[in-house]
Amino acid sequence: MKVAYQTDIGHQRKQNQDRVNVFTNDRGNQLLVIADGIGGNRSGDVAAEYTVTTLGKQFKKKPPLTPLEAIRWFARETQIVNDQIVKKSKKKVKLRGMGTTMVAAIVFDSEIVVANIGDSRGYILHQQMLTQITIDHSLVNELVKTGDISEEEALKLPQSNIITRAIGISSDARVEVNRFNLNQGDILLMCTDGLFKTVDRQAIIAVLVDETPLTDKCNKLIKMANKAGGPDNITVLIGINNDQEG
Repeated sequence: MKVAYQTDIGHQRKQNQDRVNVFTNDRGNQLLVIADGIGGNRSGDVAAEYTVTTLGKQFKKKPPLTPLEAIRWFARETQIVNDQIVKKSKKKVKLRGMGTTMVAAIVFDSEIVVANIGDSRGYILHQQMLTQITIDHSLVNELVKTGDISEEEALKLPQSNIITRAIGISSDARVEVNRFNLNQGDILLMCTDGLFKTVDRQAIIAVLVDETPLTDKCNKLIKMANKAGGPDNITVLIGINNDQEG
């Protein structure tokens, strides 16, 4: 998969607590990870950085060889990262309360295994239809699931930033893991809430289908989020399942 990514502080935050990276193992499989640090000034960036780098190291050291193994790998490794962050936060006062969301994917030839905890998202664009492949662990999503509010209403509520699960907040990191078929030409989008809470879905699709390099797509989406006010850090990762695009 050809991948590009970019992260930006936005217009209203004092620091960027988002982290993003791509790791490739000896077999050529890729691990794509985005983490959005939480806890305000309570070292959310430390939790996000640790999550991304630790998962990357483990992926290179002992990667899962099949999609089924990847599901188990995500559950195990996320819990280990969670335990370490909880341990670190108990040792240092300035680290107390730190945590992070995570969305990550392992790419195989024709399948992708996606894991998430919190409200950072993953989408697949297939034949110009954009489908969210992660489940938001947020207060407003609970209301969406019960039919009390619509997805559009959820994005506008003040409580939209309250998440119900995260890495480093409790002893149990209940990560959501799913596997999906990946077709030739499919586009993967992973992002933090700084993008999807500010840029309309149709506008995102228009950028993804545009005949421009992946780096330009990332730049354009971040500019659109900033133009809409840039209230949060913005991180975008885009991958296309062929070798035709740069």
